[in-house]
Amino acid sequence: MSYTYPYPRPMLTADCVVFNPCREVLLVRRGNEPFRGCWALPGGFMEMDETIEHCAVRELQEETGLDVAESELRLVGVYSTPGRDPRGRTVTAAYALHVPAGTHAAAGDDAAEVRWWSLADLPPLAFDHAQIIADASAPASGNFILPT
Repeated sequence: MSYTYPYPRPMLTADCVVFNPCREVLLVRRGNEPFRGCWALPGGFMEMDETIEHCAVRELQEETGLDVAESELRLVGVYSTPGRDPRGRTVTAAYALHVPAGTHAAAGDDAAEVRWWSLADLPPLAFDHAQIIADASAPASGNFILPT
């Protein structure tokens, strides 16, 4: 099957905002450029034979070892600002989910490290991931109201 046509095409990614009950979010330290060594949400590029939700689940498992069902994902939003990724025109669908306290994650694939970070003390983040986390954690978002 050919996927060529005469129009420019953006790249499509999925990112996951994983919260635990301690008001923490799971981040990965990037092992590759761009932003090598920086903290980011787990995520990556969609493959041609999968849905965006499957991409989110697959990337989360590959980078953190967490196995979740697509039904656990809640769409935070679609982020499409030109220039958000230095590799080229990239659009991401960001998903949020909650996991139980004590959930263990381990770095895999292109993640050099994983760590739970307090929402009150996040490191500088790659791409536009600070905005995605802010949107996912805002009570007015309608997606998730974090425990107090």
